[in-house]
Amino acid sequence: MLWSYHSITLLRIIPFIGGWMADRLVGDPEGWPHSVVLFGKVISAGERAFNKGANRYLKGSLFSFVLITGVFLICHGLLAFTLLFHPHIETLLEGIGIFYCLAGKTLIREVQGVFEAVGQSVEEGRERLSRIVGRDTSNLSSHEIKTAALESLAENLSDGVVAPMFWFALLGLPGMMAYKMINTLDSMIGYKTDRYYEFGQTAAKIDDLANYIPARLTAYLMLLVSGNWDKRGFVHRFGMAHESPNAGYPEAALAAILDCRFGGTHDYFGRPVEKPYIGVNERPFSWNDLQHAIQVNTNTELIMGILVILLLLTGFPYIRI
Repeated sequence: MLWSYHSITLLRIIPFIGGWMADRLVGDPEGWPHSVVLFGKVISAGERAFNKGANRYLKGSLFSFVLITGVFLICHGLLAFTLLFHPHIETLLEGIGIFYCLAGKTLIREVQGVFEAVGQSVEEGRERLSRIVGRDTSNLSSHEIKTAALESLAENLSDGVVAPMFWFALLGLPGMMAYKMINTLDSMIGYKTDRYYEFGQTAAKIDDLANYIPARLTAYLMLLVSGNWDKRGFVHRFGMAHESPNAGYPEAALAAILDCRFGGTHDYFGRPVEKPYIGVNERPFSWNDLQHAIQVNTNTELIMGILVILLLLTGFPYIRI
């Protein structure tokens, strides 16, 4: 029985460590097929087909639920099917899935690329930033470009690293994949515009629920690893002020760590969107600020990964159907 317990534990830990380390070493190689790209194509096709006529809220709700549960069940079924042949095949497939669900290396690479590009010219910085943010970048200043990049670094630490790890610990790879579908739905149709408001409303609410705990966990881990645990009140104050119930927390944590100010009004889909300021010290950002923020991200990811491993070692019962 003891051997069986340790075998099951290893089958859960090995793919997690393997997938996580692969992401840290390689990131998302350009040109490789990617599950999120497939999710995006499915969402785009479904949105064009169903986001029209009457009952858009109902259509969008059903569309979101079908995609999220469908990804969970397909992933679960695929893992169960491979297990019929050999446990090592399931382990390999799970490791690959985890690799595709994590975005720590790519996030840092992209944000670093923005700082490097804006160092060459504002136009290059705007173009590079447009790869990682949804706002209109065409009129941003050098300072605004760096600010947006750092905001993205903090917010996507939650969305791209901590939250996927959290859902893996709770629901295994199927839960992790379902979370990525939730996040992709929100990033594509979860906007308060005339086109998406009704159709994407449910997707946005599900994303808010899925990220509620991970966003706060991310923020407080950031404070912990940076030696700023005494700034919890700052994070709570400014995190609650954000329009999003979640995004403000990791952004507030980084603002506290860097003693800076994020937020303000930005254009989305041709319309200005007013966002409250996070922090009070508006100042220019340097390369050292970026390196400090990257170190905080890296250490936060490390602590979260260790926490997941410890949970798996204790036999934490993530749900398996």
